[in-house]
Parts: sequence; structure tokens; C-alpha cells
Amino acid sequence: MAPTLSILIITYNRPEDTLALLQNLATQEALQQHVLEILLLNNASTVPYDIVTAFIQKRSDLPINYIDHDENLGVARGRNFLVQKAKAPYLLVLDDDVEFASNDAIVKAAAIFDKPHFKEHNTAIVTLNIFYFDTRARQRTAFPHKQMEALQDKPWFLTYYFTGAAHMMHRALFDKTGLYPEDFFYGMEEYDLSYRAIDAGYTLAYDNSVVVLHKESATGRVTNKQKLAMMWLNKSKVAWRYLPKKYFYSTVAMWALQYLKKTGFDLGGFFGTLKKISGVPANNKRSAISGGSLDYLRKVKARLWF
Repeated sequence: MAPTLSILIITYNRPEDTLALLQNLATQEALQQHVLEILLLNNASTVPYDIVTAFIQKRSDLPINYIDHDENLGVARGRNFLVQKAKAPYLLVLDDDVEFASNDAIVKAAAIFDKPHFKEHNTAIVTLNIFYFDTRARQRTAFPHKQMEALQDKPWFLTYYFTGAAHMMHRALFDKTGLYPEDFFYGMEEYDLSYRAIDAGYTLAYDNSVVVLHKESATGRVTNKQKLAMMWLNKSKVAWRYLPKKYFYSTVAMWALQYLKKTGFDLGGFFGTLKKISGVPANNKRSAISGGSLDYLRKVKARLWF
């Protein structure tokens, strides 16, 4: 049987983490059987990647395609770049600072979309089971539902968004939904794609069979204020584009409070971001999801207010 997985990785200024991930992948059982290619995009890093390129040269048996880009494309554009290059029917998308907890992870990942419940529900995106690397505690921010306590012990469930650190996707999904929003440099691009996927007739899910350990390395990340500002702006865009208008206004208000609380009342960033958000209705076309899609969101108990 032909390999069914393309592994997509974007890296920025994390050569040690990236090397550790590639070494972890090299230990996986039946890698060549299941993985057609490992697409590794260096997003214009400003530190040397000699240890990574040396490993790739040494392990020429691994199907690694290393792309050293001259522009930092960000997350959304970077993923679009890799999605368009991917050749396998399924995509395994990984952050550059993760590792698998066991060496049968690829075997399990390759089998996820063959599970009857995912076939029955036309599931196209599945978030994997993500824990912190250092503490082995579950990573709340990487759990694909806001009701983590009620759902964390389930082997699988349907949901309404996915998290970027480690997930599986149907490559054909993008033929119906289009690519990630290229005006999102960081944050909430998963929500944007999730709503389009649901409106195209797909479902999203969580599966606990593949355990991923996330280092959440600080290197290569935007500052907390930048992160919160981009998330507030982008979540507001998502609400305006796809949800009933009341959810746009509630999202703007609730995220405003969140921004002030978490930044210690950074008023400069607050008013600067609010000014950008005030232009969202004029600059973003509404493509409200259908009533059936809203019914699905209510069925899976989606949090829509913010």
C-alpha cells in the first residue's frame, strides 16, 4: 500500500527543537511505509540550522524535503505554502517543538481516518492528544474544546475547532474550503478554517490514540502583547465573517477585557488594536455559515460568544 501521510512542519529559530523532532520521527515504526514526505519549511530563521541540515544529509533515507525560505510567511501563509506542496491524501501537521511519546505514533496516526466513527461523521480534521513535554500535564490551550474537564477522558469526540500543535487533516478538504486566511500572521487561523470546513459538510474531532509532547518553546514566538493583540483582532474577524453579528460584538468586548487583564492595562496596544477591529466590518466580507452549521455548533456545545 502506498504511503498516505505528508508531514508538514514550519520552523523559526528553533534548530535544537527541530532536530529533536526529526530524530524522534526517525525512531518511528514503519515510517517509510506510512509517510510519503516530511516537508520542513524554515520560515526565514535568523539563527543557523547547521545541526538540522547535517542530520538531513546524514539521514538521506528519510523523505525530508527541507525548504529554506527567504521570507517569514507566518503561520497561515506558511501552512498554505506546505499544503500546496503536499502530495499525500492525509496531512500530519506538527509544531517544530513537539515530539511523539511513543514510537508507534505514526502507525496510529495513519489509521485515524479509517476509524468507523470518523468515516460516519465525515471528519476531516482531528486534533491529537497533546501534553506538556516537561510536566506531562495535559495542555489546556491545545485541547480542542473549552469543556476540557467534561471531555478529557473520552477516547474521541466531535468538536468545532482544532489546535495547531499537532493535528491530522484530509488534503482534499482544501479543495472545498480554500486555504488558510493569509491576512492572519499568527492566531485564530484554525477557527477560520474550522468554520469553513463545517459549512462545507465536514466535522472536526479529537482522538486520544496519538500522544504528543509539546515543549511550547518561547524561542521564535511573538511577545505576549503581540500575541493577544493578534488573537483579539483575528478572532473578531472570524466572528464577523462566519457567525451571527451578535457574536462579533460579544467577541470584541470579551477579548477587549481579556487583553486589558492579561497585559496589565496596556492602553497603547488596546486602542491600536481596537482601531484595527473597528475596520473589520468594512474590510471583511461576511460569509455567514448556514443554519445547519449553526445547529452542529450547538450540538457540540461550541463556545461562540468570544
